Amino acid sequence: MKAEKTTKTNAMRLLDAAKIRYEIFTYEVDESDLSATHVAALLGEDINRVFKTLVLRGDKNGLFVCVVPGNSEVDLKKAAKVSGNKSCQMIQMKELLPLTGYIRGGCTPIGMKKTYPVYINDTCLLFDTVFISAGMRGMQLKIATRDLLSYLSPSVVDLLK
Repeated sequence: MKAEKTTKTNAMRLLDAAKIRYEIFTYEVDESDLSATHVAALLGEDINRVFKTLVLRGDKNGLFVCVVPGNSEVDLKKAAKVSGNKSCQMIQMKELLPLTGYIRGGCTPIGMKKTYPVYINDTCLLFDTVFISAGMRGMQLKIATRDLLSYLSPSVVDLLK
């Protein structure tokens, strides 16, 4: 379902300022299921194109962001290695808002409170466009993969189990 008129999120304002095109898709939020799999089903999209944003903490280099297909799991050993850490783990849920400015189910790699290194799974290269959170629950951005990569300048790597 497309949104006709909607409040701009910080991520949208940043993309607008960078003159990057995107489409907004809205969906009804189910507080009992904030999973990307559920979002993909509501949007009628391939789960492999609907990416989720995860924030991890490495033992040496601190916080970093992993953007992976919604139905996949980050391999913590691979994530640690690509980020220059020996080990890493997901941050605690209570840390998400203070560290990123976003809540669970509405976290996007665009416009976090601070700039963290971003690693996006290489399967994004299989698609011309991908979906990421717009920065709030109930809203996704469809964006050209090349534009997302250009804007974020992430490391494109294999992060999956």
